[in-house]
Amino acid sequence: MKRIAVLTSGGDAPGMNAAIRAVVRSATFHGIEVVGVRRGFQGLHEGDMRLLGPRDVANIIQRGGTILLTARSHTWRSPEGRTLGANHLKAWGVQGLVVIGGDGSFHGAHYLQQEHGIPVIGVPGTIDNDLYGTDHTIGYFTAVETALDAVDKLRDTAASHERIFVVEVMGRHAGHIALDVAVAGGAEEVFLPEDEHPAEHIAEVVRSSASKGKASSILIVAEGYPGGGAAVTAAIEAQTGLDTRLTVLGHIQRGGSPVSSDRVLASRLGEAAVLALIDGKSDLMVGRGLGGMTFTPLNETWEKRKDVSRDLYRCAKTLSV
Repeated sequence: MKRIAVLTSGGDAPGMNAAIRAVVRSATFHGIEVVGVRRGFQGLHEGDMRLLGPRDVANIIQRGGTILLTARSHTWRSPEGRTLGANHLKAWGVQGLVVIGGDGSFHGAHYLQQEHGIPVIGVPGTIDNDLYGTDHTIGYFTAVETALDAVDKLRDTAASHERIFVVEVMGRHAGHIALDVAVAGGAEEVFLPEDEHPAEHIAEVVRSSASKGKASSILIVAEGYPGGGAAVTAAIEAQTGLDTRLTVLGHIQRGGSPVSSDRVLASRLGEAAVLALIDGKSDLMVGRGLGGMTFTPLNETWEKRKDVSRDLYRCAKTLSV
């Protein structure tokens, strides 16, 4: 193998740059050239590509976002669009592709390999931590820290005004961020897509907190919970009449300098992706589990469900008394 390509696709995540750096420098170490594809599959469809060397990825490990940029491509969903992208890769002499992204990105990588035989390895880059086959995804640790910092600040205001604060965090259809933030932030309750509380339970939680002498409460809601934070806030006010404030953290969780855990994870996964291509592996996602590297068929990353930690969920309920 003499030349590979790397791209970032879908939503950005802190640590993507560290993964790009690891791919470029690991490949260089093994005598392989790297082509950087800009703007994900859209850029691949358009042929927006250039060679990357070790110096091109200097001083990016600490930067959020992605130097290769990212986009969501509708043209890539068609066989014709994938054929055009495959032709660009072949014209550049690319013999393998590393795709850093989430399940949507892995769909695109999987079909590229199936239809055109180009070896692909997926690197899990999404703050949602919702990909089956890896304990954690790149960007997750930073997103949790960002959300937790906001919750800590909101608790000061909640206590000062004796109010209820509902905080909606990201995570798409998964509740991993919400659960970690709830435990680390000492929240009174957490609402997850994986365990939908009935509406009447929301008022019960608030009344229970008040009966225990709590003058203020922090409730964490995953954005994938039915209706999100707005539904929880409306239910509390309608059923209890208590003054309730909603804070939607939104895309702030996707930005910022990656924490050390994300930098280390991205570096290990980026190197592992290059080694996988050298070893002839393809159509797999490299992940981390049981203290080492794991390889999961790309289709399983979205076909199989990754649940939240039920032990941690129990812990959250226990400690909210």
